[in-house]
Amino acid sequence: MLRLSTDDPQTPPKIEELNSSELAPRPKTVEQTGIQESVLLELMLKHLLAGGVLTKAEIVTNMGITGGIIQKLLDDAKQLAWVENRQSTPDGQMRYALSQGGDEYAKQASAKSGYRGLVPVPLAQYTEICCQQSSRRNSITLEMLQHGLKSLVLPNDLLHKIGPALNSSRPVLIYGPPGTGKSYLCRNLNLTLGDSVLIPYAISIGNEIIQVYDPQLHYRVDDDTSSMNQLDLVQGHDPRWIKCKRPLRITGGELTAEMLEVQFDSHSRTYMAPIQLKANNGILLLDDLGRQKISAKQLFNRWIIPMEERRDFLALQSGEHFEIPFELILLFSTNLNPNELVDDAFLRRLGYKIHFDALDEPLYRKIWFQVCEEQKLVCHEEEYRHLLNDYHQLFEKPLIPCYPRDLLGIMSDQISFMGLKREVTKSLIAEAWSIYFV
Repeated sequence: MLRLSTDDPQTPPKIEELNSSELAPRPKTVEQTGIQESVLLELMLKHLLAGGVLTKAEIVTNMGITGGIIQKLLDDAKQLAWVENRQSTPDGQMRYALSQGGDEYAKQASAKSGYRGLVPVPLAQYTEICCQQSSRRNSITLEMLQHGLKSLVLPNDLLHKIGPALNSSRPVLIYGPPGTGKSYLCRNLNLTLGDSVLIPYAISIGNEIIQVYDPQLHYRVDDDTSSMNQLDLVQGHDPRWIKCKRPLRITGGELTAEMLEVQFDSHSRTYMAPIQLKANNGILLLDDLGRQKISAKQLFNRWIIPMEERRDFLALQSGEHFEIPFELILLFSTNLNPNELVDDAFLRRLGYKIHFDALDEPLYRKIWFQVCEEQKLVCHEEEYRHLLNDYHQLFEKPLIPCYPRDLLGIMSDQISFMGLKREVTKSLIAEAWSIYFV
């Protein structure tokens, strides 16, 4: 269930992307940001505290709102005697710095919240845009799935199970023996979706701010707005939203109950978004289900409402609760027996249960010789039949998709070490088999 396939089905029409500028137009006034002016002022003062002396253009870049709004904030801050003008730059740009009173106020604001990034978007706007960007607004077809997964070798019946599951709003459980390609497939599913979405840098819950954008998870997509003048009031989408590929968040045995909730870092005095919030509008894969620090039963109990109603409830350190969309494709992968993980009631809520198993010989052969080509190895039919008859059949080893990559990888290492001809031989098969299998 891996490696490049020679079949290349006709490229289907691309998913029609929403217009970013219409979805999230640039705010022109303080009111249109959806954020209280007091919060904007505090954030600007914190940027000045960190930067020392900044031009208006630098403040615009740091906060992600237009120059007109920044100018109003600067004017208000100067009236409050928090900001002072400094000597202009050689090209004539005015520079700004904190006064003594502004410095004290900025330090007080930093003691309450250490967040210093782009201006957040209000929760209501995030909810609306997140729902509009749902991956389920466009149904996935067989042609789209074949094109998105054309680099994989998959049984046709598996495609006919996976496709409808992706169109469903229900979670998907993928189970089967180790090495059958469950995780590998899940890591490639967002290639089928193919489009991009807007991810907010941060969202605000009242006066509290939670950073959502994670550069290790969210991959930016370059577009025309990235090079536009941030002082412009009209062109491009709201810079507080970052255009990214649909996220794919994978977590395995390291998953804890705390990772499902908003966390407050007392050292940096900032809120950290839970994994499901970061994965919204994308795919969340919980790999190796049953091996996490949180039990499968605890996990399902926590997500009963999100899985059924596509909305989640979170809380801040203050105890304030709020609702966010649970707008993602939720995948579970395990090589354990699902009946031993949870009871029938939980399995019923999962909706789709897709079993992965060993391949038939034609598909196994296809993977074997594709990996040979990649490894620049020559393998004759006699040696391949020798592998099937004298090893797989004799030792009753099923034709698992990961075996060609692993066995041929060991042979390639042996050839490089011994300086041998890059050809699969019976002796190399015997050596690789004895090393790989206990």
